[in-house]
Amino acid sequence: MSSRSTHEGQDQSEVFRGVATAAKADRETGKGIARASVPAFVAGEELANLADSDERVVVLTADLASANRLNDFSSRHPHRFFNLGIAEKNMISAAAGMASTGLIPFVGTFASFASLLGYEQIRTDCAYPGMSVRILAHHSGMSLGYYGSSHHALEDLAAMRAVADLTVACAVDGNQLRAMLRASLDLPGALYLRLGRGRDPEVYSEVPADFSFGRAVKLQEGSDVTIIATGSEVHPALGAAEILQSQGLSVRVLDMHTIKPLDQEAILAAAAETKAIVTVEEHSVIGGLGGAVAEVLADHSTGVAFLRHGVHDEYVLIGPPVSLYQHYRLDAQGIAAVVTKFLS
Repeated sequence: MSSRSTHEGQDQSEVFRGVATAAKADRETGKGIARASVPAFVAGEELANLADSDERVVVLTADLASANRLNDFSSRHPHRFFNLGIAEKNMISAAAGMASTGLIPFVGTFASFASLLGYEQIRTDCAYPGMSVRILAHHSGMSLGYYGSSHHALEDLAAMRAVADLTVACAVDGNQLRAMLRASLDLPGALYLRLGRGRDPEVYSEVPADFSFGRAVKLQEGSDVTIIATGSEVHPALGAAEILQSQGLSVRVLDMHTIKPLDQEAILAAAAETKAIVTVEEHSVIGGLGGAVAEVLADHSTGVAFLRHGVHDEYVLIGPPVSLYQHYRLDAQGIAAVVTKFLS
């Protein structure tokens, strides 16, 4: 398919999932938010900037360039942008082929499609031969609420971290995503980069200058309990910490942005220096961040009080994401309530 091909009437970038201009979002559609205030939809722009000075950067999509704003890249580098249509497996294999020639392909699609449909291709075509393919797995977790279980991605971290030689990371916000994309240019092997739904509130006020895969960020110091969160749950974890502090608790908050390789040193320090650890993730409690942290604590026989918080062994309900986060206690108030009950 030509890199310049478009589908007449299919470009919904002005209204799709909140990327309209302020006027259209607020007055014409009655939904969505201004594109300028959508912090996580920066991948296309950032990759275009990187491509200006690095000829290795190419971008592929499976007919979702408007949903993930990768069309911001295509408008500036049309001959390095490839829409492979709704063929996610082929797209990932094609990206691996491109990487074998020295290119650095960035592949964007829904997290559920990337991890479930493309698992074999990520494992066998990308990770096994050490190809520098970067999977941009957006709209992860339950963020595609109304689209149902086929579009929810609550198993992807568990699946991806089991793949040898694959780096697995979760972006918190747009600024951290920019840092991750920049750092990925020198990262050996394949990368699975989990993104939110594009409305993730800001945690980092600027692009972290010292970002490094595999090194957690201590956002807040504390001695009573450590909340270890990743991706979309870092911001509500900070909100929960504020609530808990108002109740007299001292709360440490870690942004465990990299699930693999995991920052074991930060986890063991939390186990030694705080009385309890709670992991929080928009993912199943089986095999994701909570499972990874549990393995470290068990391997080192820490004996610290520990709780995994996320979605239990079920398929989540269908509904608007905000309501789902409240239902599963993955908002600030819910996390604070879970921690309070656990500590009691």
